[in-house]
Amino acid sequence: MPRFAKSALIAVALAPLAGCGVNHLVDHSRPDEFAVERQTPLVVPPDFALTPPRPGAPRAGGRTAQQDALEAMFGGPAPRSAIETSALNRSGTAEPSIRSTVADPATNTAPKGDVTRDILSAPQGDGQAASTGTTG
Repeated sequence: MPRFAKSALIAVALAPLAGCGVNHLVDHSRPDEFAVERQTPLVVPPDFALTPPRPGAPRAGGRTAQQDALEAMFGGPAPRSAIETSALNRSGTAEPSIRSTVADPATNTAPKGDVTRDILSAPQGDGQAASTGTTG
């Protein structure tokens, strides 16, 4: 075996041992796995007088599920931003009979054209049989 090959083989064999004595390669900041502490035992609460709620009984907090759902969807009484307050003040209040007025045939509405009427009167479906109405 050539002398260069023997030197290379010895260098490769001793390379893993070269790092053993270098202290900056070993991480001493890790926790000590042998430093074990005893923790306090779990304590069971002493009051077992709680009873499950009866079906249909009012909730203990005084709130209904509907109130909780509305607050979750639309938020609670959070303070409004200055922009939101300004927009609400400028919009004013709607008349109490606004829904009846909108549904009244005498109410003027903006014509949307034949295309909108056709879209609204189209049968429901997934659109697989839809066509543009033109041939060609």
